[in-house]
Amino acid sequence: MLGKTAGGLFWMFRFLERAENTARLVEAGFRIALTRSQDTSSEWESVVTTAGVCDDYSRKHTDHNAANTIDFLLRDKDNPSSVYSVIKAARDNARLVRTALTVEVWTAVNDHWMTMQELLKKPIRETDLPRVLDVIRSQSSLVRGALHGTMLRNDIYDFARIGTFIERADNVARIIDVKYYTLLPSVSLVGSSLDNVQWETILRSVSAHRAFRWLDEEDMTAASVAQFLILDPRLPRSLMFSMKGLVENMNHLAEEYGTRHACHDHADQMLQGLRKRTIASIFDEGLHEFITAFIQDNNALGLLIERDYQFYG
Repeated sequence: MLGKTAGGLFWMFRFLERAENTARLVEAGFRIALTRSQDTSSEWESVVTTAGVCDDYSRKHTDHNAANTIDFLLRDKDNPSSVYSVIKAARDNARLVRTALTVEVWTAVNDHWMTMQELLKKPIRETDLPRVLDVIRSQSSLVRGALHGTMLRNDIYDFARIGTFIERADNVARIIDVKYYTLLPSVSLVGSSLDNVQWETILRSVSAHRAFRWLDEEDMTAASVAQFLILDPRLPRSLMFSMKGLVENMNHLAEEYGTRHACHDHADQMLQGLRKRTIASIFDEGLHEFITAFIQDNNALGLLIERDYQFYG
């Protein structure tokens, strides 16, 4: 496969995943803001921080409120990570790799883009926000369903899934780190009822709240939730699940092309590093320090994949 085509697939599905993750972040921020009678600005600031767009946001807005944050993250064309911008970028990449996609996948992506153009053409009222976020998630699910249901399990599929897993791992790691430490006012509150509310918010951010309750109804603690989101291989949005899926798809590429690259070794090392860890050892090291190192390794992996498969060569 041409590197340009591989890169188009990789980034197409990174952008699609980013749109869904942004919608989940906004929903979590909206939920927690509704429970607060005052000082909701700290929650909206944490949403912007988690999305990694603080500098871009501060150039346009001086305060963090619901209207500004929702508009910036969902429909601002000047924000390259807004839902509008990334769905446009996903559709542009889909056009680039059109001949590598089934009709169903192309149609789902194109429909997603046209739906977003209509949905996000006007500022969104808070009363309409739940419906808008639901549409964004539903459209992403339709693309993912078309991919799983109609694409051959070949290198095209592998690059699409690798992009998804890289983006998902980055997003979940940032949610664990930024939302927890930004929302929790003081280290002295760790283990308190407020601490538990923050972890519940994190679970809702990655649509894992009900799954966690199924497995561990009574144990809403920092350790149990972090264990679930970082190390549980059953949760589709855990770091462990993402890394296992990533390594599996990268191994398929190595087998198909008959060549391993530095990115394969790096991915293997990341997965083995997770498998050797316990949540106790992570907390002993420091959750923030562990997550920071993971994000750096994940970013490095993305760059290695781009270089080794010559996305721009």
